[in-house]
Amino acid sequence: MAAASHEPSLPGHPLRFGPRAVLIPVKAFDQAKRRLHLALDERERSELARAMADRVVSAASPLPVAVVCDDTEVADWARGHRALVIWEPGRGLNGAVEAGVERLRAGGVAEVTVSHADLPRASGLAQVGGVGGITLVPDRYGNGTNVITLPTDAGFQFSYGPGSFARHRGEAERLGLPVRVLHRPDLAWDIDVPGDVVPVAGPLPA
Repeated sequence: MAAASHEPSLPGHPLRFGPRAVLIPVKAFDQAKRRLHLALDERERSELARAMADRVVSAASPLPVAVVCDDTEVADWARGHRALVIWEPGRGLNGAVEAGVERLRAGGVAEVTVSHADLPRASGLAQVGGVGGITLVPDRYGNGTNVITLPTDAGFQFSYGPGSFARHRGEAERLGLPVRVLHRPDLAWDIDVPGDVVPVAGPLPA
């Protein structure tokens, strides 16, 4: 595991973190997408992971971005995108996302959109939220949860992995919060197995 680095506190970060933000958990690029080994070699998988993450960060505009990670290369990449780095080693995906949401809540963010970093067609993440309650964007099979928007003070317990869409919907209902399911083809396509691989869409317009 790479050593932790000194990260800026949220209030002093160059970005203005207003009431809404996007949180992106990003795994080490050279460790990502190992299930694609039959289609891509290690360098190609790393490049694909980085390109998809670039796309997702661009899709967050105009909202500020925080990246939760435990890899120094990813942290440097995030700083290059002027994203806040939230360093959470050894937490696993669910723990890291929950820690990231809490960090943003403590910094005054009221609503967060959590997006996976492996969405090669992502666009318009800011349009997912802003309506109150919890918004879920399932993958194209209705199984996983590619994007979720929620109040940072909801006490939401994340449960990523196979079947996460149903679990996340159940968690929203447990909390008594209204649930909106948003079907977005650009956000529904993620990359997990060789049959999923498609060219990463070009840069978003400025």
